Amino acid sequence: MRQMAFTKIYGVTTARKIFRHMICAVLFVAGISAPVYAQAIRARGLDNARTPLVATEKIVAVSPDPSGIFLYTPAIVVNDDGTLVAAVDYGGPGTGALDGPKSSEGDYSSGNQIRIYLSDNRGRSWTETDARIPMMHEILFKAGGHLYMIGHSDGLLCTRSDDGGRTWSELSMLRSGSGWHQSCGAVDIHDGIVTLVYERKLPGEHLWPGVGPVLMQADENADLTDPDAWRYSALYNPDPDIIAAKPSGIPALEVSGESVGNAGILEANVVRINNPDSHLYDSAGVVIMMRANTGFKDIGVMLRGRTDEDGNPVIERIVKKGEPIFYVHIPGGHLKFHIQYDPESELYWMVHSHINGTVDERRRLALSFSADLLTWTLAGIVAVGPADNAARNYATLAISGDDILILSRSGDENAKNNHDNNLVTFHRVRNFRKLIY
Repeated sequence: MRQMAFTKIYGVTTARKIFRHMICAVLFVAGISAPVYAQAIRARGLDNARTPLVATEKIVAVSPDPSGIFLYTPAIVVNDDGTLVAAVDYGGPGTGALDGPKSSEGDYSSGNQIRIYLSDNRGRSWTETDARIPMMHEILFKAGGHLYMIGHSDGLLCTRSDDGGRTWSELSMLRSGSGWHQSCGAVDIHDGIVTLVYERKLPGEHLWPGVGPVLMQADENADLTDPDAWRYSALYNPDPDIIAAKPSGIPALEVSGESVGNAGILEANVVRINNPDSHLYDSAGVVIMMRANTGFKDIGVMLRGRTDEDGNPVIERIVKKGEPIFYVHIPGGHLKFHIQYDPESELYWMVHSHINGTVDERRRLALSFSADLLTWTLAGIVAVGPADNAARNYATLAISGDDILILSRSGDENAKNNHDNNLVTFHRVRNFRKLIY
């Protein structure tokens, strides 16, 4: 039970005001403000479905069975020759009807399958390859002149492409055992080191999602399908941080005895602070930004990743002015978001969900920018689905010259609901730096 409880008790208008005041109070307690983002919404009139869009839209993939086969985890990479590579995670109870192998671990018992799409004309049209990769929740990235994809199926898996995504190697088991989880989060490559986060189930009983982040590092030019190439942090347990934040009102705020939201963090992005003057700067570390499942919108989590003196990855809290940071204002932080740094503008760009109503809404996709990862400015709305079940969500982005390319988990009126999507769509934001103000 989430905002619905307030709506039933107070009515829609009053409930929305209560939630806005509560969010401000929570962010004040955390030492973080969000005025710029709110002012941008008001100034640009972005609280309605008729908002002018800043991106074009093309369909990449369509489910052959919208009621039983769902399209998840969109991922996009730009090859050095300009070819676009898109990965799509097919899941749902109907995947048994798909040709090719499926994962032994999946969203449903029938398993999942990754399919690859290519475009050599800037995304105007897409061609499906013959690849049928039996895993789920892929992270797609370039390293050492190759394409890599990490996912899971009863273990953490990796595959490599040496021809721009057309064909892929046999799956390699990086780590055995079930309980892994992710969506396509941002990967950091710096000084020849690849750093990313995958998540794994926490031991014992936990509310959904019940996972914690694991920081992974490898040398960029190593064969990343080799299990020995990777170094892992310990599984980070966020429970003490969640419990410590309860006096601020999140998570698990109760209304009439029912919890508004479960406590949990998931779907991490790894981002490097490039400005030495930033109070988040750490020359030896990265910032891990994650979705926070709290029952409130626009709240996420921030942690630090670093390498210890023995060369091992470590995850820890960020401390600002002697006080630890955990919950922070992240537009769309209640759902999956994706961040990339643009050296030319010296800004971080993020694609994320933008909602007018409850935290369950997934219809609007937005683009924001930030100089410091703490204060965000809304650049514009990327896409709006034609109906409440027609989502535009769970997107990833890539910067290509003067444009931002976005791949979205999407739907039309035939989608089963706003979570189980029947489309993947491609969006191009042209001359994105002109959106800076």
